[in-house]
Amino acid sequence: MIGTPAQDAFISRQKWAVVTSLRADGSPSSSVVFFAREDDTLIFSTTRDRLKGKTIARDPRLALCVLDEGAPYGYVTVEGKATIEEDDLVARHVAINRVMRGGEFVPPPDFAERLARDGRVIVRLTPARVSGVTGRG
Repeated sequence: MIGTPAQDAFISRQKWAVVTSLRADGSPSSSVVFFAREDDTLIFSTTRDRLKGKTIARDPRLALCVLDEGAPYGYVTVEGKATIEEDDLVARHVAINRVMRGGEFVPPPDFAERLARDGRVIVRLTPARVSGVTGRG
C-alpha cells in the first residue's frame, strides 16, 4: 500500500501527475507526466538528457502529485526517493502506455530500439510520505 486505502484507490484510478524534482540550486522544477503503478511504487518515463533525468540523477528526492482529471479535483502527493532504471524498458513503457491510452497497447516491432535511441529511462518513486485530498464536495 502506498498511502491510506482511499489514497491508494485514487492513485490507481488516475494517469496524470505533476512531478517535481530539485535543480542544483535547490529550486523546484515541475512537469506533467503519465505514470503507472507497480505494486507500492510509481513509475514514469523520461530521457537521460531532459531536465527531469538530470535533476533526479543528481538528487533523488522527488514529489509526484497525482491529479484527478475531473471535478471535484482531488489530488494525492507522493514524496520519496527516485531511482533511474535502464533495464526492462519495454515492459515498463508498455505498462505506462496502457495507463496513458486507457487500455491495450501493443508495442511496434522497433519499440526497444526507439526507446534506446531516444535515451529513455524509467524513474521509480519509492514513497516515504503521502498526503492529499481524494474527495471533495
